[in-house]
Amino acid sequence: MSGSNVTKQARYIFGVAKMVRHHVMSSLPKVEGDCMHGELSVAQMNLILAVRTRGEVTLTELAEILRVSPPSVSVMVERLVEREFLMRERATSDRRKVLIQVSPGAGQHIAEMEERVVATFVELLEELGPSTAGKWHEVLEKVEGVLLKRQSEQGMKSK
Repeated sequence: MSGSNVTKQARYIFGVAKMVRHHVMSSLPKVEGDCMHGELSVAQMNLILAVRTRGEVTLTELAEILRVSPPSVSVMVERLVEREFLMRERATSDRRKVLIQVSPGAGQHIAEMEERVVATFVELLEELGPSTAGKWHEVLEKVEGVLLKRQSEQGMKSK
């Protein structure tokens, strides 16, 4: 495959990925509009989901995960603490370390957001049909494998 074709495919995939992201994100205000916390930005959602996935995380770890600067993460975390999505606590093992966690009251709201995102994908997959949905799943499994391999290789290089 020529470099030109690969570049065209990459641009197309990138464009469609942006469309999918927009489609999913446009489904969220339906859930968030009823919530006392108001709407969240994509960056805030990503941050909350990263914290939720790990249970608790430091600001430095969160900055590395999200690939943004620690000051940027700190500002986002502060806003989400004020809105009661997240909470900060000192680590019991090292009082200098501050851990970020999802606040107990936000858990249900975050679960509802995730369910809405999944429901949006279910609708899309049903419209595509089982054959195309299966192919998309198969391709994404391969993409995941390549990305996990790269992460593993990068982890070994940094040690």
